[in-house]
Amino acid sequence: MNVIKVFDFNLESDLENWKVVNDAVMGGESESKFYLNTNGIGTFKGKVSLENNGGFCAVKYVFGPLLLKSTTHFCIRLKGDGKQYQFRVKTNRTDSHSYVFPFQTSTDWQRIEIPITELYPAFRGQKLNLPNYDGSNLEEITFLIDNKKEESFQLLIDGIEIK
Repeated sequence: MNVIKVFDFNLESDLENWKVVNDAVMGGESESKFYLNTNGIGTFKGKVSLENNGGFCAVKYVFGPLLLKSTTHFCIRLKGDGKQYQFRVKTNRTDSHSYVFPFQTSTDWQRIEIPITELYPAFRGQKLNLPNYDGSNLEEITFLIDNKKEESFQLLIDGIEIK
């Protein structure tokens, strides 16, 4: 089986290509950060605010093009807080739309398997009338929280693979 390691977190991980994007880009007041905890686990943590039409926090990872030949699933080892998040990908980092897959976390370590063909196209929360993700190219992945309520959150990410 073909396995592509997208990112494996450890104490030596370089987070330079990971960027936090909060609703402040639209005037909102949500806050979040992304860092390695003392165990070398990627930690996405913050507080979502609905003030000034806000309501989301995201962390994105941008990289050179990956061609996903002979792969069918994104596999992510993570530990959440019982809240729902979205996993998003972009075929090209300059695309305005993303391909989205919502997932529910528990408070235990989980291995989430996301079928590539189930990522649907969306722009600013609206589903688009386009085909689902075909896996032909990948340049960006994002984790986003957008539950339409004020809440604190924490998502621990240990590794991301494509199988």
